[in-house]
Amino acid sequence: VYIYGSHDYYNGHVFCLGNYVCWSAPVDELGNWRYEGVIYEKTEDPLNREGKMCLYAPDITKGPDGRYYLYYVLDHVSVVSVAVCDTPAGKFEFYGYVHYADGTRLGERDGDEPQFDPGVLTEGEKTFLYTGFCGKGDKSRSGAMATVLGADMLTIKEPPVIVVPGCEYGKNSGFEGHEFFEASSIRKVGDYYYFIYSSVVMHELCYAISREPTKGFTYGGVIVSNCDLHIASYKPSAMPMAYGANNHGSIVRIGKDWYIFYHRHTSGTWYSRQGCAEKIEILPDGTIPQVEITSCGLNGGPLRGEGEYLGYLACNLFTDTPSVYVGGDGFPKVMQDGRDGDEEPGYIGNIQDGATAGFKYFDCRGVHEIAIKARGYGDGVFEIRTRWDGEVLGSIRVQYTNVWEEYSTTVRIPDGVQAIYITYRGGGNVSLLSFTLKKEK
Repeated sequence: VYIYGSHDYYNGHVFCLGNYVCWSAPVDELGNWRYEGVIYEKTEDPLNREGKMCLYAPDITKGPDGRYYLYYVLDHVSVVSVAVCDTPAGKFEFYGYVHYADGTRLGERDGDEPQFDPGVLTEGEKTFLYTGFCGKGDKSRSGAMATVLGADMLTIKEPPVIVVPGCEYGKNSGFEGHEFFEASSIRKVGDYYYFIYSSVVMHELCYAISREPTKGFTYGGVIVSNCDLHIASYKPSAMPMAYGANNHGSIVRIGKDWYIFYHRHTSGTWYSRQGCAEKIEILPDGTIPQVEITSCGLNGGPLRGEGEYLGYLACNLFTDTPSVYVGGDGFPKVMQDGRDGDEEPGYIGNIQDGATAGFKYFDCRGVHEIAIKARGYGDGVFEIRTRWDGEVLGSIRVQYTNVWEEYSTTVRIPDGVQAIYITYRGGGNVSLLSFTLKKEK
C-alpha cells in the first residue's frame, strides 16, 4: 500500500510547504509503515524552478505502459502537471502538462475553469482526470470536472464536463448541503464509479455514484467527517467531537476490506494535517454508511487494553464549548517539541479547564490502573471515563512541573471494548504525552 499526499510542515504557516514524499506498508501488516523519502521535488517542474510555489494534493495512476504517473497542480497556476516513474516510490521526473491536441494546456483555453486537486483513474488506453475547486460566492466555478486523456497520459481526448455541482449550482441537484468543494478522487467498485470529494462544509468526505465515468453521478452520502458530525452512535448527531477543517482522501480495498483514508488537523491550525484511516463497509446496494473516527482504523479491531498510548492518537478532542472547526486559543491541540522533521513524540497541548481527549477503542480485560504522563503549569485533576458523558471512574491529581511526570490512579475499567476519555478540571495549562493501561498481576 502506497500513500501519496501533499506535504505539510509541522506548525506550517500555509499548506503543502514540502516536497512530495511517500509512505508504504505491507498489505498484511498495516501497522508497519515505511518512509520512502522524497519522491519528487517541487523545483522539478519548469514552472517552479525557484521553488516559490507549493505542490498541492496529487494523485497517481499506472499507465498503459506500466509506468506510474503523478498528477498535481502548483498553488499559483491553473494547469495540471504530470511526473512519471518506473516504480511506485522511486524518483519521479517531470513529464509534461495536460493539454489539448493543439498544445493548449488544460486550464488556459477560453472557457476553461482553473484546475485543482487532480484525481485519476486509468482504464485501458483512457485515463479519466477529475479536477476542480468551488468556493462559496464564486459563480465562475461550476463544479467537479472530468476530462478524458489518451494513452500518452497528457493529450485530451474528451474535453472537461461537469460531473458534480459546486455550491453555486447545487439547487435541485440532490447534492444540496454537500456540493463539491475540492479533493477529487475516483474509484471503480464492480460496475460503478465512485467519485469521492470534500464537500462545501469541508470537514466531510462524500461520495457520488454512477455507472459511467463522466456523467450520471448521484449523491450517495458522507463517508467520514473529521469532526464526527452526523454520527449518532455514541453522542448527539450534531455534536462535533474534534476540531474539523478541510478534508481529503479516498477509499481503497486492501485484502478483503475497504478503508477510507483521510486527514485530521494538528497544531491548532488548518495547515498541519495528520493522516488517518478507518475501515468502511460497502453494502450490497452500493451505499457506504458514514464511519466513526477512531484511534485504531488500521488495527483490524480494537487496540489492546494494555500498555502505553501516545496523545497524538486521540480521535476526539474538545472542550465544554463545542466547535466544528479548528481555531481558538482555548482549544487543546496535537503538537510536538522541536521543528518539523525532528523525531519527537506528538502530545496534546494547551489543555485547559474542561478539555477532553478521547481514544477509541480498547479491548479491556482486567484493567485496574491507569497512568498518565503530563507536564505544564496547572493544578487540577484528570478525570477518567469510558464515555464522554459517563461517570468518573477515577481521578488523577497533577501539579506544576516543566518536565514529563507520571501520575496514576486505580480504576476499574469494565471488561469489553471500551473508549478512554480523559478530561482536565482545574487551573492553568497542561499537556498530556500519553496514558498507560495496566492490568492486575
